[in-house]
Amino acid sequence: MNYEAFFKLTYGLYLLTSKSDGRLNGHVSNTVFQITAEPPRIAVATHADNLTTEFIRNSRVFAVSALKQEVTLDFLGNWGFKSGREIDKFEKIGHKIGKTGAPIITEKCIAYYECEVEQEVRIGTHVLFIGRVIDLDVLAGEELPLTYAYYRDVIKGVSPENSPTYLREEKLQPETLREKPSQQDERRTKKEPAKAMKKYRCTVCGHIYDPAEGDPPAGIPPGTAFEDIPDNWTCPICGVTKEDFIPYD
Repeated sequence: MNYEAFFKLTYGLYLLTSKSDGRLNGHVSNTVFQITAEPPRIAVATHADNLTTEFIRNSRVFAVSALKQEVTLDFLGNWGFKSGREIDKFEKIGHKIGKTGAPIITEKCIAYYECEVEQEVRIGTHVLFIGRVIDLDVLAGEELPLTYAYYRDVIKGVSPENSPTYLREEKLQPETLREKPSQQDERRTKKEPAKAMKKYRCTVCGHIYDPAEGDPPAGIPPGTAFEDIPDNWTCPICGVTKEDFIPYD
């Protein structure tokens, strides 16, 4: 089977948020859809192991914020590749508290939907929450919504492991056993001496390390080649090490 056919299904990208015992959390979700109009209901899917899932189960409320198209991986990093068990995702993000007490992200979003849970269904690794819309509004009517296709093809982002659209690497390989991009880059690098410092891409979140820009917040000045970055440097988006980066053309 060609599992890349799943990438032809259409999705939006959203921030799914909730609360529990005075704490707030959320993550990126691409499984959000309207079920009924009267009364308005929305369904969301979230991995059973996610902290946000625990919060929704405890509070029985959630909010969905529709992301605008012009968003960066830097902004999405905390929401898609880091856990609320380790960081406060709301610390520096524009948000408000809704009528149900659920947090609503207002920064880099074009609309929101606040819901109370009516039904919960466990489906394999994920939980489907069906919520009745209590409040909703448009934040930026002229902005385009972010789609999953735009995220993959333009922003060059990848799916976090707990995402419904995450596919293990072996399922993306056709039966002809083509080479992995990293193998192609490695062979080309051996044959062709580099004329300039190469960019490198994180295989986990898609972040591009550009030597021309460096990583000043981490003490890496512009003009630093990837090979010269200290071994303890980590990806500013998802926190993995240099070993998870490959050459990027």
